[in-house]
Amino acid sequence: MVTLRQLRCHPEPLCPGSLPAGRVRICENPVVVAAAADELGDRCQALVCVGGQPSAAGWRLLELLAAGGAEFGYHGGFDWGGARIARTVRHWMSWQPWRYDHLAYEAAASEARPLAPLLGEPVATPWDPELAAAMRYRGIRVEEELTLDALLQVLSR
Repeated sequence: MVTLRQLRCHPEPLCPGSLPAGRVRICENPVVVAAAADELGDRCQALVCVGGQPSAAGWRLLELLAAGGAEFGYHGGFDWGGARIARTVRHWMSWQPWRYDHLAYEAAASEARPLAPLLGEPVATPWDPELAAAMRYRGIRVEEELTLDALLQVLSR
C-alpha cells in the first residue's frame, strides 16, 4: 500500500526513471493483488489496485505512472458500479480493456457460480458498447474475484 504522502515526494515534472513505467494493469478489487502476490510474486506484471473508486493516493500513483509513459490495461467488476468506476478512470486517463469487454463478460458469466443478479441503473461502456448490452441481456453480476484465474494468466506473462 502506498500513501499519498509517499507519492507527494516525487518532483514535478516526473524525473525519467523515478517511477518505473511500461505496461501497468489496473484492477478494482484488492483480492486480485493479494492473489497475484501469493501466486506470482515477482513474476507478476506491474499491477495497481484502485480499491473501488480511486483515492487521492490512487489517482496520484496513476498520474505519476502516466507521466512516466505507462500504458494501462483496466479490469473491474462486471456490474454497473464497476462500469461506473471504469468510466471515471477512463475519463481521467487512457486505458485499454484488460479482459474487460463483452467477450470476457460472456465467458465469466457462463462460468460464474453462484449467479448473482445484476442490479442498479445501467451505464454505457464506451470502451466496448457491446459490454453494456451483454450485461443488460444476461442480467448477471460477476464480481472481479470470480475472474481471478483468467487475470492471473495474463499477469504471469
